[in-house]
Amino acid sequence: MNQIEVLASLWVDPERIPAFEAYERKAARIMARHGGIMERTIRCAQPAGATGPFEIHLLRFPDAAAFDRYRADPELARLSAEREHAIVRTEAVVGTAGPANGA
Repeated sequence: MNQIEVLASLWVDPERIPAFEAYERKAARIMARHGGIMERTIRCAQPAGATGPFEIHLLRFPDAAAFDRYRADPELARLSAEREHAIVRTEAVVGTAGPANGA
């Protein structure tokens, strides 16, 4: 069984950060039901005029089936309007863990 790792970059409307954080908490609870965890969250430094993401997440799921179940969860689908209200753009890379640095 190969764990699935997702590196998600999220662009958030700065005026809607509280809405984003509320959505994020709900999505994390749904993710946990499918064995997923938000391994790490990085809030990016944003100098004036920056165009990078607001936050980057490292997510982990036990396997591809668990990730697929999370993505297809009806409760997550019902949150789509909340997500679209706060998150302007998302880029995600899905894969499996590679060798440790220097290995």
